[in-house]
Amino acid sequence: QVQLVESGGGLVQAGGSLRLSCAASGRTFGNVAMGWFRQAPEKEREFVSSITASGLTTFYADFVKGRFNISRDNAKNTVDLQMNNLRPEDTAVYYCAAGKYSLSSGRKSQYDYWGQGTQVTVSS
Repeated sequence: QVQLVESGGGLVQAGGSLRLSCAASGRTFGNVAMGWFRQAPEKEREFVSSITASGLTTFYADFVKGRFNISRDNAKNTVDLQMNNLRPEDTAVYYCAAGKYSLSSGRKSQYDYWGQGTQVTVSS
């Protein structure tokens, strides 16, 4: 059974940092892109960041560029999202997703598997 399990969410003050981790099991994901999305209350799920299968190329939504950093460890089947200088508007449930292909995409339809999400709350 394929599973993606996120961890590392929590409550942090504005300007603080959190590191999210996603552990994959059930199959290896070293040959597909991985991504992070988020969903705030009453809003659509939106793209945050993605990384190619090789880990050599990363992509970020404009609203997190310069603050967030995505990385992966294919040997451990994990992908992390380091979030710095957090803002109240970053408050959301963050989801890890495994892509269908090796190249990254910001489109939800390009991802096959999703985690249950981890809550990130940033207080002002």
